[in-house]
Amino acid sequence: MTSPAGAVIAFDTATAATVVGLTVGGTLVCELADRPGEDQRPRHAERLLTLCEEALAQAGLGWGGLGRIGVGVGPGTFTGLRIGVATAQGLAQATALPVIAVSTLEALSLRARAAEPLLQIAAVGDARRGEAYVAAWSADGTPTVAAQACPPERLGAVFAADLNPTLAVGDGALIFRKELESRGIEVPEDGSPLHRLDGGSLCELAASGAPVSSQELVPHYVRRPDAEIALQARAENS
Repeated sequence: MTSPAGAVIAFDTATAATVVGLTVGGTLVCELADRPGEDQRPRHAERLLTLCEEALAQAGLGWGGLGRIGVGVGPGTFTGLRIGVATAQGLAQATALPVIAVSTLEALSLRARAAEPLLQIAAVGDARRGEAYVAAWSADGTPTVAAQACPPERLGAVFAADLNPTLAVGDGALIFRKELESRGIEVPEDGSPLHRLDGGSLCELAASGAPVSSQELVPHYVRRPDAEIALQARAENS
């Protein structure tokens, strides 16, 4: 099968959700997601490849009909990121397709940037341990805050919301709504689709990004894993 112009599959496992999108020539053909409930564990390992195969079937394509693969590299959960990156590496080796590393936070921001082009857009993810993963972009799409882990009391200062009218989206924005709104940062209503990472945004960034080698394709953790911190603490106290 010949490859359609610009056929891209992209997926993300940085959050509890497993998100997959497929575009052909920049047009979204299929978007699928497995979003577990609050009392359920993520199902990345069980669902990721299945969702990719379902997307390809809906598009009438095989892996050989694609032009590139995009994968969200975080920041996000450590286990989820490892699953996504390892899957992308395996698929690249099996298919010889180029792989593009996609920022999970930037993908989360795209819908809001299109909906509110005059505002600074802050992507805020749940980083656990009472912190948020944050990054932001100006009205013209220029990065204004690099991805980092941030305690809630610093959110307003990080985004300089007093100088830049800001809209915050993501599950972290919902968790820390009170802290954000107290600093004048707007947060859409809880049910807004702006808070959800979507497959179309992943594909958009994957279509425009530069391919990376297998060695360069690594998770963007932002901070050290809990297990590594615990090991260091035990070593220092021994």
